[in-house]
Amino acid sequence: MALYVKAAEILEKAERKQGALKTLVYDSKFANIKQLFALVCETQKFSSVLRELIESTKLLKHTKLKMHLAMVLVYDLVMGQGLKCGGSWKSTMMKHRSRLQAELARIKIKQKVSRNEDLLPAEVQRSAVDHLPRYVRVNTLKTTVEDAVDYLKRDGFSYQGQASRLEDLTLKEKDFVRDLHLPEVLVFSPKTDFHDHFLYKAGHVILQDKASCLPAYLLNPPPGSHVIDACAAPGNKTSHLAAIMKNKGKLFAFDLDAKRLATMSTLLLRAGVTCQQLANQDFLKVDPDSLQYKDVEYILLDPSCSGSGTVTIAGSLLARLTSLASFQLRCLNHGLRFPCLKRLVYSTCSIYSQENEEVVKACLQQNPGFRLVPLLAKWPERGLEPLTQCLRASTSKTRSHGFFFSLLTVYTVNTPRTHRES
Repeated sequence: MALYVKAAEILEKAERKQGALKTLVYDSKFANIKQLFALVCETQKFSSVLRELIESTKLLKHTKLKMHLAMVLVYDLVMGQGLKCGGSWKSTMMKHRSRLQAELARIKIKQKVSRNEDLLPAEVQRSAVDHLPRYVRVNTLKTTVEDAVDYLKRDGFSYQGQASRLEDLTLKEKDFVRDLHLPEVLVFSPKTDFHDHFLYKAGHVILQDKASCLPAYLLNPPPGSHVIDACAAPGNKTSHLAAIMKNKGKLFAFDLDAKRLATMSTLLLRAGVTCQQLANQDFLKVDPDSLQYKDVEYILLDPSCSGSGTVTIAGSLLARLTSLASFQLRCLNHGLRFPCLKRLVYSTCSIYSQENEEVVKACLQQNPGFRLVPLLAKWPERGLEPLTQCLRASTSKTRSHGFFFSLLTVYTVNTPRTHRES
């Protein structure tokens, strides 16, 4: 049963953006890493189907299981190689196997497919085949890109220079390039594993998807500035901000989850970050008029979202998106109330316009003193019309996880503004 408990724990952490799936698996120190990684990957891939099965059969009510534990058990029971546990848990799940199998068959008939894989959204089916590159951000608080490249070359990797097009990111084993958009990001073949590598363990590199590196890169706070990371955990973006600031200035990082914040503290320590001020606090309850934040000019806001850029979701999707969008708009409006704000990056790891363009559009309507800044003219995927100043990311067009990015700025940064109601 330990396998399923650990898998459920990792899936929940990934959904809460406490870390990348592979990193969470390796950090778990589970005895059979390969078995655990396979289970969480397959369960995450089929999460929309599994949630539908669980909800339609009322499995949680009948078994008192929590959703993520039910998902890993149901995957192995009706889609995988069978349950790898015994005792009361197996006995309980076997009682519901027939109903779950019948419901899975009904879903396939309804969608006119015969294979489990055909139930997956087209984007997920493509990404399952088209593996993303392994992205590594060089932590410039501890080293330089040039030194990292030299170390990797001595370690047996073959440096292919600076990429100039997306096709250059299709790499053979042991080959690597410098990213064509982000100068501090190195790109490797998909199965390259850095979890036991010296550069990772020493904090010289951060394992971070390319799309996740863009928010801090776009905000670009200068050294000595005062910056807020509004929803900070697990901390990769916070460490990136600190590197851009060269550890000079003040970096206020908030998160409501104490456990996430503790994990983040460890990550920042390994990365050599010293300019941070962590607070176990809801960003919406932070007072913009506090003297502590009177010099804040830059805010990175990456709030809770559906996570649809990295996982699939199901259930009452519309209701969930409506609730998330309302929360995201409140956070965005609140961020714009800081009196000396110059620039705010709003990003999500969602593919849905309800959490992206529609939130930004509503915010601009309510805050006419702000405008969008056009971003990265050569980026291959733009925001949906008419908000083409924004960026999107996807597995097919940018070879990264799904993301959305926008940068808001004031018309006149030297004129103090009255606060608006959030």
